[in-house]
Amino acid sequence: MKVYDQSLTGASSAGSTRTQETQRAGRGETGRAGAAGIGGGDRVELSGALGTLSRAMSAFDSGRSGKVQALAAQYQSGAYQPDASATSRGMVSDALGAGKK
Repeated sequence: MKVYDQSLTGASSAGSTRTQETQRAGRGETGRAGAAGIGGGDRVELSGALGTLSRAMSAFDSGRSGKVQALAAQYQSGAYQPDASATSRGMVSDALGAGKK
């Protein structure tokens, strides 16, 4: 993610950036760069990492959904045999880990 705060750059740099953006807008370009530069406000660009994160989260959700469906099918058929000891260890571990945050 890139954040452009025009008040932190030098006056000459901000002026030249606004001039360039105004020229781009004057040539008929309609886009966020021209619109943001004319308003004189701050500008934020989200990098490609956001798209990568979104794809990773979607893959995780679909994988988790598949596991939940498989467990539901096992439960409905009576084949699901939960391990009470492992469940209790996981619950205690999560509770202890929550206190450290």
